[in-house]
Amino acid sequence: DQIRRSLRDAACGGPDPVYAIAMDVGRAEDAAELRRRMLLFGTVIYSDGTLGEEPVRSQGHVHVVAPHCRWSTPELFEIWEGRAIIYAQQSADGQPGRCVAVEAGRGDQVVVPPGWAHAAINANPASGMVCGAWCDRQYGFVYDQIRARGGLAWFPLVRGGGIEWEPNPAYQRSPLTVKQARAYPELGLSPGEPIYAQFVRDPERVQWVSDPARYEGLWRRFEP
Repeated sequence: DQIRRSLRDAACGGPDPVYAIAMDVGRAEDAAELRRRMLLFGTVIYSDGTLGEEPVRSQGHVHVVAPHCRWSTPELFEIWEGRAIIYAQQSADGQPGRCVAVEAGRGDQVVVPPGWAHAAINANPASGMVCGAWCDRQYGFVYDQIRARGGLAWFPLVRGGGIEWEPNPAYQRSPLTVKQARAYPELGLSPGEPIYAQFVRDPERVQWVSDPARYEGLWRRFEP
């Protein structure tokens, strides 16, 4: 709750607030273990409103290859307040492959697989959205190919009181699957239990975030 209040104050402090981010968040007693495991917990609050016709969202990006594991690492989101859409596509090049938009609400968890381009979106312009996420400690973002094409393969647009999707003509056309958030028993996650609490109870539960090679075979056919 303290994290959420601090983020909300930050997001409301500017003339045109969009979002506020706090990275490397956690209990002091967990700090050494987080560093040892190359894990990073972050939180973000997205403001209400729109950017033109688009909802408030992060920039589309791919995670950099982390030097310690040599993977473009996955990400585990958890929605704390509001409604979100986690959009992801297999590739940032002209052939995006599978394109998925996962609709999620309070308590839902969403996993973006290694190497996928993605963005987090506030699905309800009438209210803010707050989420937490597990990332790799050597996280970083690659934007080049996405910016060169003016965005990801599908644009979310606020129309008629909801979100409509418009294809980006800079990509080869690929169908978009819109789906609800699901559980991830194959990754050892417990639905309904906060993702930070799962780390506290058993740090191995989320170790795959910074060590994705543990599920190398699974990622090839993984669906967010």
